[in-house]
Amino acid sequence: MKALVYHGPGKRSWEEKPKPTILKPTDAVVRVERTTICGTDLHILKGDVPEVTDGRILGHEGLGVVEEVGSAVSNFKKGDRVLISCITSDGKCDACKRGMYSHCADGGWILGHLIDGTQAEYVRIPHADNSLYAVPKGVDEDALVMLSDILPTGFEVGVLNGKVKPGDTVAIVGSGPIGLAALITAQLFSPAALIMVDLDDNRLEAAMKLGATSAVNSGDGKAAEKVKALTGGAGVDVAIEAVGIPATFDLCQEMVAAGGHVANVGVHGKSVLLKLEKLWAHNVTITTGLVDTYTTPMLLKSVTSNRIQPRKLITHEFKLGELMKAYDTFGDAAKEKALKVIIRRE
Repeated sequence: MKALVYHGPGKRSWEEKPKPTILKPTDAVVRVERTTICGTDLHILKGDVPEVTDGRILGHEGLGVVEEVGSAVSNFKKGDRVLISCITSDGKCDACKRGMYSHCADGGWILGHLIDGTQAEYVRIPHADNSLYAVPKGVDEDALVMLSDILPTGFEVGVLNGKVKPGDTVAIVGSGPIGLAALITAQLFSPAALIMVDLDDNRLEAAMKLGATSAVNSGDGKAAEKVKALTGGAGVDVAIEAVGIPATFDLCQEMVAAGGHVANVGVHGKSVLLKLEKLWAHNVTITTGLVDTYTTPMLLKSVTSNRIQPRKLITHEFKLGELMKAYDTFGDAAKEKALKVIIRRE
């Protein structure tokens, strides 16, 4: 089969790889019909994730058709259309019983990381009964690919960890796919204001179309002042960090109100400065997290009913054989005005 393969920092190729087979009774092999590229894949290509070794097939998002199942798989059979979760879980270990599937003793984020991933014609899915979801008939399958990772990530780690509630004022720092996923799902809780902060006017414009009430360009270094001005000087009830650099985490600390929440979603590669001397007396809660995908069934119902429409995040479309081109486009997102790309089988 053909697959997108990592060969060290800055090196990737579209090449022939062996088709995966069933290795354990709980496995399934899925024919990939749709996949996409995540910002984490770009981090891998930069060499930021040393656990990813030369020869690894990238990708942890997708949708496809079950090709084969192991003898212990009971929820799926050959021919079933399935959504692939970015998180693999056995459903049995202590972490899984606590709903922390990302810390599964025999799973977590392993696709495109510790084992071969979804940017290929076929993929092996361990613990298939707990790591796949049946695709409802008649639903936009392009939209469902957004449920593999970014929608539950923005929702769980941003909106739910941030305790967004009706009437809240929410600021989301970063209008990339994760920040926009948080924007879309935050609206399920009817906040009074949704303020998007970013350097890119094109992404801020997209955010306004997706339900933001205000957009703040942070290029002049005065974003915190602007956000506080929008809140009568009080700051926001919830600040969601969706970038993963020290400057944006610092911005969230500056704009959060007393009694508020800072929900960190961004993937940080460097230490940040925690301004505890200011925050300690302000009853501020700071949360971190890795997506557990426990909300995927609920989000699946919300997409099926058109309550949320993640297809609006897709800006570019490619065929599976154009994955190298898709990476070029997604890797130059500002110039190409790219949010999420969808890659379909030929």
